[in-house]
Amino acid sequence: MEQTVEQRIAKDLLEIEAVFLRPDEPFTWASGIKSPIYCDNRLTLTSPSVRQVIEEQLAALIMKEFPEVELLMGTATAGIPHAAIVGHLLQLPMGYVRGKAKSHGRVNQIEGRLPKGAHVVVVEDLISTGGSSLDAVEALRDAGAEVLGIVSIFTYGMQLAQKNMAKHHVQLRSLTNLDALVQVAHIEGYIKEIDIERILKFRDNPQDTRWIHHA
Repeated sequence: MEQTVEQRIAKDLLEIEAVFLRPDEPFTWASGIKSPIYCDNRLTLTSPSVRQVIEEQLAALIMKEFPEVELLMGTATAGIPHAAIVGHLLQLPMGYVRGKAKSHGRVNQIEGRLPKGAHVVVVEDLISTGGSSLDAVEALRDAGAEVLGIVSIFTYGMQLAQKNMAKHHVQLRSLTNLDALVQVAHIEGYIKEIDIERILKFRDNPQDTRWIHHA
């Protein structure tokens, strides 16, 4: 059976160890949350074959979902290289948005030329709660841009992220997601079938740690 884009990207992320699934030995995020998954999409940049697929699929996704795009803006720092490569593929200008304005020089938060009213797509590598991506969207809107949406390589699909996107009237489109990832991970032998439900329970409520003990 032919793989979907979601499945292909999920398999690639697992194979290059950009994603680890470890439900029996949870990772601890900076926020203190215990997580069965750790994602480092920066590793996609060090695998040329995977990188090519991801950038080509991001370009295709942007043109399908946001054909009016005039400018790409990466999020600092992980979204910057993807915005640059996809910008090259699509022959579009790009820039990036800092987490906060610089404290020196021109005190910029947005780097790159941003014409008023420009149709912008934000490029991100990973969506968890969506907070940092939405900060970039608000900065761009405050600067006069029309943000068409956000594209990312991977999203956890957390309910909080969905609520945040809806609240700010932002469309999110991702190449792959946690649902596709756990299914591929089970087929490829990375996790047991019982782990699928545990990982998705974490996704639905990261603050509830009962998934760790199969509760």
